Amino acid sequence: MAWFKREKKGISTLTEEKKEAPDGLWNKCPNCKKALHSADLIENKYVCHYCDYHLRVGSAEYFQVLFDNNEFTELFPNLTSGDPLKFTDTKPYTDRLVDSMAKTGLKDAIRAAHGKVDGEELVVACMDFNFIGGSMGSVVGEKIARSIDYSIKHKVPFLMISKSGGARMMEAAFSLMQMAKTSAKLALLSQAKVPYISLLTDPTTGGVTASYAMLGDINIAEPGALIGFAGPRVIKETIKKDLPKGFQTSEFVQEHGFLDFIVDRRAMKSKIAAFLKMMRN
Repeated sequence: MAWFKREKKGISTLTEEKKEAPDGLWNKCPNCKKALHSADLIENKYVCHYCDYHLRVGSAEYFQVLFDNNEFTELFPNLTSGDPLKFTDTKPYTDRLVDSMAKTGLKDAIRAAHGKVDGEELVVACMDFNFIGGSMGSVVGEKIARSIDYSIKHKVPFLMISKSGGARMMEAAFSLMQMAKTSAKLALLSQAKVPYISLLTDPTTGGVTASYAMLGDINIAEPGALIGFAGPRVIKETIKKDLPKGFQTSEFVQEHGFLDFIVDRRAMKSKIAAFLKMMRN
């Protein structure tokens, strides 16, 4: 076992000579707690290759997964939220927006883009949970509405990827109005006979679930996603009863008839492309 013994005494490395792993090189699976190398994670579509847990990702990652060669044209990129109510909680809403923009590099909690998925044209609007909890404010509603108008004008199917904590409290009624606004636009999309796919990811809750997230021609979800209106803790405290096992997971929601199917992220591109080809033919 000589190879296991340290032969030289007093071996030391100067601090400035120590090599640190670059930030972002490793991640940890929130479910099984195992270390995941970033390169392997990207190759596996941000799904843990040990336990198949789907890590939360944002619009950049979904665009990378879906669009051919990650090529797309971003739509309406410069929309930003106002502060119609002059809202302040622990700090002014305007400061919170500036901080979120600096932290995430995003203008708001949604991005929209037009590209091709396995050769099929598709408009995708994708929410980002890192921007104020993916909350639905005026910009989110407006981008969805404009994306739907774009889909109708160009006869291109529309995919909505929801990931949200619900309505944005800092915009109060202005936020709640987006539920009716987006639902009305989706009715126009249906009248124009343009397909609408709704993808629900972890988490999809509140006013988002109560509006556009559940109005797809097909409603699909990722495995294990939290889907509901009020959260499980609130419901349990309200009804004073224990909830069924797996309550509000995508599997539970599908079992009760609110989803058409659950799709693994690694198979998502091919499944969506197959649906688009079927609808086109």
